[in-house]
Amino acid sequence: MITDLLFELKGAKSIGISGHIKPDGDCIGSCLSLMLYLKKVMPEAAVEVFLETPGRLFDNIPARNEIITNFPKREPFDVFIVCDTNKGRTGDAEKYADAAKKTVNIDHHISNKEGTGMVNHVIPSVSSCAEVLYDLMDKSYIDTDIAELIYMGMAHDTGIFRFSNTSPETMKKAGELMAYGFDFPKLIDESYYVKTFKQSRFQAEIMLSSKRYLDNRVIVGTADKRFMDAIGATKDDTDGAVNMLRNIQGVECAIFIYEKFPGIMKASLRASSDLVNVAKVAESFNGGGHVRAAGCEYKGAMEDFTYMLLTETQKQLV
Repeated sequence: MITDLLFELKGAKSIGISGHIKPDGDCIGSCLSLMLYLKKVMPEAAVEVFLETPGRLFDNIPARNEIITNFPKREPFDVFIVCDTNKGRTGDAEKYADAAKKTVNIDHHISNKEGTGMVNHVIPSVSSCAEVLYDLMDKSYIDTDIAELIYMGMAHDTGIFRFSNTSPETMKKAGELMAYGFDFPKLIDESYYVKTFKQSRFQAEIMLSSKRYLDNRVIVGTADKRFMDAIGATKDDTDGAVNMLRNIQGVECAIFIYEKFPGIMKASLRASSDLVNVAKVAESFNGGGHVRAAGCEYKGAMEDFTYMLLTETQKQLV
């Protein structure tokens, strides 16, 4: 565990930061807030963030234009920090971690409880990676932009402070961050709730074609490549679909599956209570996440993947 973040980075002249593929609000907020923080605390170091291109909902957040999305060839970093995931889920950024002189893994996923860095700081009991980072930061260096990004990460991974991972400490910290004066209603509206017309139409079609299983306690929505191409949907349009399904009354577990590439399926899983541990379900397919929010991928037919996910889910509903 890390007791002093700056001690772990002492002497570093180049620091790289990355998170998981298809970065969400917590991943993006964590990586960017850490970058801005280190630039203030360690002005002599070059600090860079590498992520896949964030969804359009994040266009207006602080430091968005500083994200490097093309993963160029470069000299090894003195320290490479992986946030909100394990090293194996960083996509093209994994090569930087492999080549770095030192690696640090900061996370909160129970599926990564041991960590994959030379130094690991993984706290599964904390709501989000952003909250983990907030606890590691010297508060005298936090400014409005850093506070906004940490708040965004915490808000996104708690379902805007609705999920069971929201603790009294989480709410206390959110209040401290709000005091920095950023426009938090605008931030949440733009990065969490706002949808384009196409996205709304796509998700309405998912709801209309969804099916319920296991005494109506599990709902499944699917979108194959043909359907997505027909209405021009992209992976950005899938954001929020599983939460829409989870909100149906009586549903204990929601599953949304879409075809990323021909024959490659991506599943997002959400639980309404602790009755179903969706992280355990996802781990059956080499995925992972939290008790109530997880994801995984599968190579094969949509129907086969659906059947296997339902089979794993059923084991917890007996």
